[in-house]
Amino acid sequence: MNQGPTYGLSAKVAQKIAGKRDPQKEAEAQAWIEELIGEKFPEGVAYEDALKDGVILCKLINVLVPGSVKRVNAQKMPFKQMENIGNFLTAVQGYGVPASDLFQTVDLYERRNIPAVTQCFFAMGRVAQTKPGYEGPIIGPRQAARNEREFSEEQLRQGEAVISLQYGSNKGATQAGQNFGLTRHM
Repeated sequence: MNQGPTYGLSAKVAQKIAGKRDPQKEAEAQAWIEELIGEKFPEGVAYEDALKDGVILCKLINVLVPGSVKRVNAQKMPFKQMENIGNFLTAVQGYGVPASDLFQTVDLYERRNIPAVTQCFFAMGRVAQTKPGYEGPIIGPRQAARNEREFSEEQLRQGEAVISLQYGSNKGATQAGQNFGLTRHM
């Protein structure tokens, strides 16, 4: 990280985020990415470090949507790497991943929230499964399909006829006689 140690609330937040990391999910996401792009992550490099420059991210979205990231910067300058991540996020949102499943550039680049990055890959996998013609690897659960119901007027009237006491009753349920702790002496 580019910052010094954190203290107080910041340290607690960092610990909570670090506690959400799931090595199994990260390995599953890595395997999914490697199978889609057709190449392995660099040997001996941590998951987040391999993704940090954004090159693998751009390759990934270009496999799913060819030409979605026109220029992939291979330079090691921080602003170019962050530009790759930003281009990936823009393309992924255009692909159909909800904004709530996206991460911020600093979450990956400064390693602030790696679980959010992994969650984004799982969301991409869900969306990919809904795309016609996608026959790539599967990651995570299938996205739910819409299940609309049509009720007739008669069925709606039957629902109104239900007696409320069939739901149960709280008759006689009071707090009378309950005493918590000592009484107040004046």
